[in-house]
Amino acid sequence: MGVLMSKKQQVEKVQKCTAVVSAFQQGMKVNAPPANQDQADDNVGEATDAPANESEEGGEQEADAAPPPTRDECNVNKEAWSRMRDGKGVEPEDMQKSHQLTPPAFIRPKRDANDDQALEVELGKRDQPSNDEMCDVCEVWTADDLYPCRICTRVFHDGCLRELGYLRAEALQEMRDSAHTITGWSCYYCDNVNLLLTEEEMYSLVETFKQCKIIPESCLVSDELLQYRHFMSKQQFEKDLTDEQEEEVLGQFAAMDPDKKGHIEWSDFLYFESLAVLRKLRAENSMVRLLSPKERDQARTLFLSLDLDKDGLITGGESRQAQQSWFHKLNKDTQSCNVSISHVGAMCESSPASSASERSKADDSRSVTWADFLKESAIYIIAARPNSSAMHIRLPL
Repeated sequence: MGVLMSKKQQVEKVQKCTAVVSAFQQGMKVNAPPANQDQADDNVGEATDAPANESEEGGEQEADAAPPPTRDECNVNKEAWSRMRDGKGVEPEDMQKSHQLTPPAFIRPKRDANDDQALEVELGKRDQPSNDEMCDVCEVWTADDLYPCRICTRVFHDGCLRELGYLRAEALQEMRDSAHTITGWSCYYCDNVNLLLTEEEMYSLVETFKQCKIIPESCLVSDELLQYRHFMSKQQFEKDLTDEQEEEVLGQFAAMDPDKKGHIEWSDFLYFESLAVLRKLRAENSMVRLLSPKERDQARTLFLSLDLDKDGLITGGESRQAQQSWFHKLNKDTQSCNVSISHVGAMCESSPASSASERSKADDSRSVTWADFLKESAIYIIAARPNSSAMHIRLPL
C-alpha cells in the first residue's frame, strides 16, 4: 500500500495542540480566585493611581505579553475545557483555523521484489484489527462523532471531511447513514482504487487517455466510451471491435451508469480502467497483498460459512457466488442491471455468453482451497471498495 502524507500536517498538529493547551490555561485563569482578596484590592488601587510614565517604562515587557482574552473568548475556552474534561474532546468546528484544511498529498506505492510471492494467510487465525481512536485528519478524540472506514482502521469527523473538501453534502449524509451499518463506508483513501497503481502504471494509463483525447474530470457518454474502446482494440489487437464487442461496451456503460443518467462519472471510468490495469499487470499473489486486514477477515468469514463440512474446500460455483456477494451495495438496482453486468469486462476477456456459461458449469464441480479462494477473489474484493453503486469490474458468470 502507498504512503499518504500531508505537507502541512505537522504545522496543523502544532496549531491544534496550541489551541487545546491555550483552552486549558485560559480556563484555569478564569476559574482561579485571587490568593488574597485584600492584596488584590491593593494591587488594583496601585494600578489605578500609577502615573502614565510608569506604564510607558514597562511597555517593552507588556508588548511581549499576550492581550487579555475577551469575555467571549473566555466562554469558548471554558466550553472547550469542559468538553475535554467530560471526555468529549474538542470538536473540530470549534478550532480557530486561519485557512481550510490542506488535503493530503498522495504518494503512489512502489512494488517490492517479493510482491508476486505467495502471502500465507491462515484460515483459522483472524486479524481482528481495531479502529483508530483519533480522527485521522485532526488527531482529536471524540466519544460519539467518529465515523470508521470499513476497509482500513481510520476514523474521521464529518466536520474534518467537510473542510478537506472531499465529500459534498450528499456524500457526507450517506457516510453518516452507512458508516455504522453492516454495509459500511469507505474513506477517501480506500474509495479511490486508482491510488493502488504505481507511478509507472499510472503513467501508462494517462498516456492512453491523452492519445484517446479523454478529458480528465469530465463525464463520458456512450459514444465516447465506444470510441475509446475502438482505439484500445486497434492498439492491442490491430483490429476494430466486432458487433458483439460493441454490445459488451454498451453493457459496461450501463453497469457504470446504474442511475441511468446517460453518462458515467469520471471517477467510475477511472476506477474501471485502474482495475483493468491491475488485473492485467499484477499477479494474483500481488493482489492478495493489497487486501486490508478487515477485508481478509471478511473473506475468511465468508469462506467458513460456505465450507459446511469443514474440510477446507468449497466448490467453484460457491466461489463465484461469494465473489458476487461483495457487491451487495447494488441491491437497490440489481434487477435492472443483471443483463448489463453479465457483459462487463475487458475486450481481451470477451466471449459469447453461451460458451462462457458452458465453462462456468464445468467449473462448478472443481474444489477450491482457502488460498485459491483468496487469490481468485482479491480483485473483486478490491473492486467493491468504492462507495459508488456503479460496477467497476466484470462479475464472474
